[in-house]
Amino acid sequence: MKFLFYILIPVALVFSCNTTKQTATKSDERLQNLKDNDTVVISSDKTEYEIIIIEPGFNFWVASRAQPRGFYSQQFLENRNYQYVIEWNQRVLQPQRFNPNLYEMQINYQQGIDYGYEVNYLLYNYFIYFQITYNQRLGPWVPRI
Repeated sequence: MKFLFYILIPVALVFSCNTTKQTATKSDERLQNLKDNDTVVISSDKTEYEIIIIEPGFNFWVASRAQPRGFYSQQFLENRNYQYVIEWNQRVLQPQRFNPNLYEMQINYQQGIDYGYEVNYLLYNYFIYFQITYNQRLGPWVPRI
């Protein structure tokens, strides 16, 4: 995490020297707000399950690069999530082999439980974001958008 912090400081200094100002559109402001917000919490009254994702840039990535809601079926998302969760949890249990800073805690996701579309959608997109961002491969599929 310190490595990322030190990289961001010089980049911020380079871009802060810009003398021309551009007017921001509402779309740009919305995407910037998403970029600034690091935590995504999904909960619903219909389901008693909740997903909390604390990852810098994930909210922005979902809004700007992920497939829209409804693109994948819930069955597809559940099948992929189950496979990704199995691999994720195995890596959490092997900190000597896999980076414990990437795989910090297990995910309690069970097959056969209806978590709802939104939870499955965000969990799936987090796995895709994680694999692309950290150059990891959690399954036999190449992570793509």
